Amino acid sequence: MLLWLTQYLSEYVSGFGVFQYLTLRTMVSVVTALAVSLLIGPRMISWLTQSQIGQQVRDDGPASHFSKAGTPTMGGALILIIISVTTLLWGDLTNRYVWLVLAVTMAFGLIGWIDDYLKISRKSSDGLAARWKYFWQSVFALAAVLYLYNTANVPAQTALYVPFFKDIALPLGAGFILLGYLMIVGMSNAVNLTDGLDGLAILPAVMVGAALGLIAYVTGNIEFSAYLQIPYIAHAGELSVFCGALIGAGLGFLWFNTYPAQIFMGDVGALALGAALGLLAIIVRHEIVLLIMGGLFVLETASVIIQVISFRLTGRRVFRMAPIHHHFELKGWPEPRVIVRFWIITLVLVTIGLSTLKLR
Repeated sequence: MLLWLTQYLSEYVSGFGVFQYLTLRTMVSVVTALAVSLLIGPRMISWLTQSQIGQQVRDDGPASHFSKAGTPTMGGALILIIISVTTLLWGDLTNRYVWLVLAVTMAFGLIGWIDDYLKISRKSSDGLAARWKYFWQSVFALAAVLYLYNTANVPAQTALYVPFFKDIALPLGAGFILLGYLMIVGMSNAVNLTDGLDGLAILPAVMVGAALGLIAYVTGNIEFSAYLQIPYIAHAGELSVFCGALIGAGLGFLWFNTYPAQIFMGDVGALALGAALGLLAIIVRHEIVLLIMGGLFVLETASVIIQVISFRLTGRRVFRMAPIHHHFELKGWPEPRVIVRFWIITLVLVTIGLSTLKLR
């Protein structure tokens, strides 16, 4: 919206022309989302507290978590609203990728909102039935991937690119649909599993989102993509504005979510952010790089899968508790130590992922 306004004003005042630069709009989106988050955050926490919209804690979880019961939750709704408004303000609203990412983010946010609402209304940690959660995740994910598949007009938009190799691009054909589905649904649930400690999921999501924003920028620039020998995806660069909004909204939320948390993200935020990261990686053709940068989310998910398989086959547990961040808690690590060390791991993984842009 403001992009159109500045375009109009630039005809009379040339200084407004700077807002046509994607880099500036991305930086402004970060500042806008962060400022709005810090401004609205305390009011939302107060409203959620008065409305008794509090977290329901698992009975079988670490004893240290029992004190968190009643902490305001569903704060992810604030993240999604701010991301959407900021993107609409500073993004190019003629860009189909912008609308697609916003639609998928909000759709998965709706699934999470229903799940959170049922937990609160039932005063239980059991929300939306798993079968219905996966059903609607599958519907929205497949709709998005089918749209991308049917509108692809160059081979680069559906090929699988292998990092560290400049000449390996595997044509996927209809396999693109399966890969895209797994990326969106898998990453959505992976971020949700990681969101078990104060600030544990949001900062890694911000770091990965920032890296994807940079990748989107260079992927959508024909000169930069040629120099780096990565696929050129026309118009994908505009997604950096969305990523900027994600960074600002995420950091603003972390201000209140850091240990000890004043508010929790809830499924409404975790499912949506994970789906957004998965879809961003699909559009910019860096799925494998996302799995590297989001290695923490992959590890959390893998720990649950390993735990379930081991217990069903042998009756024994590999970890004291899954997801794996609870394992370290039960080993005696204080919660802040687990959080910060996992943040450091993500920073290293994001650095490795970004290095693949040049090391080919």
